[in-house]
Amino acid sequence: MPTRTTLTGKLRDFIERQRLFFVATAGRGGRVNLSPKGMDTLRVVDDGTIRWLNLTGSGNETAAHVAETGRMTLMFCAFEGPAMILRVYGRARVLHPRDDGWGEALAAFPTIAGSRQIFDLAVDLVQTSCGTGVPLMEFRESRAETQMTPFYAAMGDEGLREYWRRKNEVSIDGAPTGIFDDV
Repeated sequence: MPTRTTLTGKLRDFIERQRLFFVATAGRGGRVNLSPKGMDTLRVVDDGTIRWLNLTGSGNETAAHVAETGRMTLMFCAFEGPAMILRVYGRARVLHPRDDGWGEALAAFPTIAGSRQIFDLAVDLVQTSCGTGVPLMEFRESRAETQMTPFYAAMGDEGLREYWRRKNEVSIDGAPTGIFDDV
């Protein structure tokens, strides 16, 4: 499997064409988290930096793991066109709405209800593999756009913060996620 330490123009183009990507993180102990992500929430800043806008969900494992270890892997699979799998490894940091740099980073993304964090990934290894085991699939629609974001939009700001307090303050292993500065 070919590896390198930065992205290339060809790999950046591949990333930007994908409708779905996967995020994997782990703390020092406990469970490994692997989550599918989509929508218009990912930006390749340069050959060594990727940012993605993290939307509210039923958990907040990625934030807890990044706060503890900083390790993150993104994986992209070609479900259309020529086969390829791309894994991007690196060290991430999390930006919350209260943090310096949040507004500037957020400006690169559309306004999406339920936006809660931005992860900034400093790439340290890039790996490609053939991807011929990945099925060809046809995209129909984004459930996130038709179901998830309207759900969070209907909550309003205060309802969203209450949801975060109930479901996003700690990981399933009890680690703090940092979603509120008082945690």
